[in-house]
Amino acid sequence: MPAQIKPAWWKEMAVYQVWPRSFCDGNGDGVGDLWGVLEKLDYIKSLGVDAIWFSPLYPSPNADYGYDIADYTDISTDYGNLELFRRVLREAHARDLKVFMDLVINHSSDEHEWFRKSKEEPASPYHDYYFWRKGKGKKPPNNWKSTFEGGAWEYDGDLQEYYLHVFAKKQPDLNMANPALRREIKDILRFWLEMGVDGFREDVITYIAKKEGLPNGFPLPIGTGLEHYTNQPKVKDYLREFRDEVLAPFGAFTVGEAPMMTPRTAKEFISEGEDQLLNLMFHFQHMEADCILTDWIPTPFRLRKLKKVFSAWQRELRGVAWNALYLENHDHPRIISRYGSEKYRVESGKMLAAVYLLQSGTPFIYQGQEIGMVNNRLDSVEKFKDVVTFNNQKLFRKLGISSARYLRLANRRSRENARTPMQWSAAPHAGFSRAEPWFCVNPNYPEINVAAAEADAFSLLHWYRALLRFRKENPLVVYGDYREYKKNSRSLYVYAREHEGKRLLVICSFSEKPVRFRAPPGFDLLHGKRVFGNYAPPERQNDQFLTKPYECRVYLFE
Repeated sequence: MPAQIKPAWWKEMAVYQVWPRSFCDGNGDGVGDLWGVLEKLDYIKSLGVDAIWFSPLYPSPNADYGYDIADYTDISTDYGNLELFRRVLREAHARDLKVFMDLVINHSSDEHEWFRKSKEEPASPYHDYYFWRKGKGKKPPNNWKSTFEGGAWEYDGDLQEYYLHVFAKKQPDLNMANPALRREIKDILRFWLEMGVDGFREDVITYIAKKEGLPNGFPLPIGTGLEHYTNQPKVKDYLREFRDEVLAPFGAFTVGEAPMMTPRTAKEFISEGEDQLLNLMFHFQHMEADCILTDWIPTPFRLRKLKKVFSAWQRELRGVAWNALYLENHDHPRIISRYGSEKYRVESGKMLAAVYLLQSGTPFIYQGQEIGMVNNRLDSVEKFKDVVTFNNQKLFRKLGISSARYLRLANRRSRENARTPMQWSAAPHAGFSRAEPWFCVNPNYPEINVAAAEADAFSLLHWYRALLRFRKENPLVVYGDYREYKKNSRSLYVYAREHEGKRLLVICSFSEKPVRFRAPPGFDLLHGKRVFGNYAPPERQNDQFLTKPYECRVYLFE
């Protein structure tokens, strides 16, 4: 192993993300819960993952489905209670599965006790837990815009003050500059770590510091003020404090999530050494191969853009920091519907899995990704649930977009496509619940479900298991060098991994049409072992061939 790459357990693990509301309903009320998680722990373990990341389980009014937290040290009654969570934790650990919680400290719910007390009296200590400000005449304190709901300031007539909310109105931003608040955050971290939780995914973590004085931002159609609350210098001071006083003594794992993140900026947080602030950093750049800045401004998919991002992160973090690898989560539409093909669902799903799981980094798999769940298509905007979908409807209406056109856009680009109930079987409600589910089940569930995938030896589910097993058995995949080939190809993504005399060649076609492939110099496919392929092996191996639709081949050279 190259001296500059230090082995670590979190570099060798794979993580399964559970969005609890839609994972599995164990008590029959139509909402996913921890009883359902208990029921499915053996399934999660069977995938070959090493950890579970739970999206928020805390009490919440669900203005943003759990990312508006009303109590940081309890479990929502929708999902169970603390006793049940402790049982899930014990059972997960008994299966050698680590458990990571979602840490959401840029904002709380407006129904949190802190916020309620902050409104009761301006002299209350809790008033400074948030950003309460007088307006400028009849205008808000500054021109910042919310990511979710119009302006970033909401007026309170009783106090005659505004509070800041960079996201939804019911998600007031926390004032991390207040030492008393930071003590509260450290107590929250200790609460879960002392219980046995192994680490945290830290939501929009680079937003937790705002520029002193809250100055006006540069006027933009969206995101005005972003430059004053993204990656401010104080963010690192706060993370250093949390690390030194709580996280490091517990040996806790941390992965940050940060919009507008680049490899250069990421290294400020995750470069290995004495001042490493986080283990990993989620970025969004590779999710912009078919859009501009946001999923809601679509463009034609461009493979070269995707490859450029992947390769930049592999190259620039090599020997310095570690990659977080993902293609799906709760905030994006399903990846097969975006970068693959629903017509060739299994073939393109297998190809996409190989594209990212065979890179260097720690992979994350989102519930349903492993069986090839795809976007849902609703016949009415009213059937959606998400604040973002409804806020964007208002915005697009102002731009002259018709309701019919917006519905088509929402069915393609809403993150709610990833939030439909998990499809366990062909039973009613996809086996997710005995009752009517809280959200529409994708009608394709009789064909696309876990039970069907288990019974099919060539399913996408078994492909994921095989890839994850291959990662564990081959340090080459985890720690090897990365080199891209055929960079200018608009249809082929080809890269190699190399480690301790072994090499891996990954060949992926992003096209339904045949594409001519020729092996790069130094790779003789006749002398390589074909370890993965999403079509039957060719009768005769050759260094040149025409690809089948969304074909993937992986060769090992020893």
